Amino acid sequence: MNIRKTQTLLLPVAIAVALAACSKKEDAAPAATAGAPATPEYRLDESTLPGVNRFTLADLDTTQDACTDFAAYANSKWLAANPIPGDRTSWGAFEMLDERSNAVQRQLAEQAAADADATGVKKIVGDLWATGMDEAKVNAQGIEPLAGHLAAIDALADGPAVAEYLRTSAAKGENFLFGFGAEADFQNPDLNIAYAMQGGLGLPDSKYYFDADKKDIRDAYVAHIAKVLELSGVAAADAQKQAQDVMAFETRLAKVSKSREDMSRDVSLYYNPVSLADADKLAPNFPWTKFFESQGVAAPQMFSLAIPAFHEEVSKALGDTDASVWRSYLRFHTVDGASPYLSDAFAQENFNFYAKTLRGQKEMKPRWKRVLATVNEQAGEALGQMYVQVAFPAESKAKMEALVANLGTALKARIENLEWMGADTKQKALAKQAAFTPKIGYPDKWREWNGLETSRDSYLGNILAAQEFNYRWNLSKIGKPVDKTEWGMSPQTVNAYYNPLQNEIVFPAAILQPPFFDPNAADALNYGGIGAVIGHEMTHGYDDQGSRFGPTGKFENWWTEADAKGFAGRTDKLIAQFDGYTTADGQKINGRHTLGENIADLGGLATAYDAMKAAAGDTPDPMTDGLSRDQRFFLNWATVWRRNFTPEELKNRIATDEHAPAQFRAVGAPSNLPAFAAAFKCEPGKPMVRQGDGQVVIW
Repeated sequence: MNIRKTQTLLLPVAIAVALAACSKKEDAAPAATAGAPATPEYRLDESTLPGVNRFTLADLDTTQDACTDFAAYANSKWLAANPIPGDRTSWGAFEMLDERSNAVQRQLAEQAAADADATGVKKIVGDLWATGMDEAKVNAQGIEPLAGHLAAIDALADGPAVAEYLRTSAAKGENFLFGFGAEADFQNPDLNIAYAMQGGLGLPDSKYYFDADKKDIRDAYVAHIAKVLELSGVAAADAQKQAQDVMAFETRLAKVSKSREDMSRDVSLYYNPVSLADADKLAPNFPWTKFFESQGVAAPQMFSLAIPAFHEEVSKALGDTDASVWRSYLRFHTVDGASPYLSDAFAQENFNFYAKTLRGQKEMKPRWKRVLATVNEQAGEALGQMYVQVAFPAESKAKMEALVANLGTALKARIENLEWMGADTKQKALAKQAAFTPKIGYPDKWREWNGLETSRDSYLGNILAAQEFNYRWNLSKIGKPVDKTEWGMSPQTVNAYYNPLQNEIVFPAAILQPPFFDPNAADALNYGGIGAVIGHEMTHGYDDQGSRFGPTGKFENWWTEADAKGFAGRTDKLIAQFDGYTTADGQKINGRHTLGENIADLGGLATAYDAMKAAAGDTPDPMTDGLSRDQRFFLNWATVWRRNFTPEELKNRIATDEHAPAQFRAVGAPSNLPAFAAAFKCEPGKPMVRQGDGQVVIW
């Protein structure tokens, strides 16, 4: 069993500002018209909500030199005064807004659960919340909710039986061995096709199975596997042996798996169109013809079998691996995936490894936060319908639309004035900019949830029902037109993303708060916050991977050979810049892995600055609190990226995240902008002043 948010494939260029973006989903049924009713059905007590993180003059550490370390100048005082809460592994602007969003959602979930006569999305949210919060009932049930799953696994006698089990469990949305779902065709982005991906690993990345500095993590993972098996009823001595078998099996899969860095820096790896006949030849012990039939999906002429070496190895393993190893592997992942939703012993062990050991989290989140996260994972847009009724003012959307328009105009001008790009490529780049689709706040129509049956009987039962419902809904898209009104994030998500297959930029309601956006704040702050975020997402359309998609979302080369070479030369300089950053404890930043985000930061900040200057026109600089308009612009950019990390979380992010740690995002882009040096009167030679060949200018 793999309990997770059912989703389509995550393209590395459909990137969120700070976290991985959710991928697109499409409704197979008619959707309700979105919008908040005149008289909201729900109540919100704003007096109980946590505060937001705004830039203030008192934040500045004047003992630091802005031209030497801008991040320290802007954020060191705040970071010192704001330690990471025990139930978090990082703390900053994003996390503070997430706490605020969670507090709003909690009120809504409690109201939904209190309504015994609720229907529709209110019933779904209420049932998930009520059963999740019934800790006594969850504890009393222990592992019993998985009894049927474990009995089926125990009965697996050979490879063909395992293959059949993999098919039948996948049909219920319980597939951890590989990803499968609908996404737009790279060559025809108006049509959804099926994609199959790699999977099956319990550690964060394939490199964790081999890197010398990850040995302690590997040892802890084996101990975790053994503990989970023991909790599930396996004798301690047997659990130890089985844990070694599971680790050996996953290591085998890891050898043929692409790393996160590989996947993020070569989007073409996601697209490997094959016929069913060719897929069957590649994996004779796991025939894809039978898999499609078992999922209730009509046999397609082609689908994308990404990372074929992985699927070939799975087929080999079905032929040469003893069934006992498969049973251990399947038992562990079934229980491990369900552990957060089982009794306390399982949830605690899950926390101990995945949060405490891997990420340095000191305390388990309180139950209400964990349950709320599950509601979002399984029914996020259902809760989102409720959220926007009470937490998103209409005027915010109007002001955001104006900001997006201004950023679009500024980006167009920047492209037109690029000296390094030829006319033919420039024309294509401008066509892509003109085709951007912005989405702000919440969808124009809501997903329909008819058919999802929930109750007050079982927490895990509700989760499994939602997971299967979401999976079937996703599969229903295969072979059908893409619904371009759909969103890949719920409105209550503190994030934003760019989707290259739809050439769209998306800004959920929850991020449209300080320090990103404040309808009552000065333009300089909004342009340095949400303006740079808008520019960031737009620039993702032109990063090293987004630039491989055209105006319609088609995967195509629209570059002349000379311009592609010029672009690569400039991105190489940005790689080198971030390769040169090192954390206080000596960890080097991976400039290649983080390249896409760094391109987006650089282009986004430059575009936002141009848009701010255009909006200001000849208006005199207000010089607020002794700070110029330009200074406040850059200072709010830094405010967005103030963030503390636990040592373990920082190490994990450097190894797995396409985003550079926040402190390097605060300084990386501004150091390349002459406007920053001018704003803070930085002399040449200072670390925040890049000149000549050391300065990076791309978009």
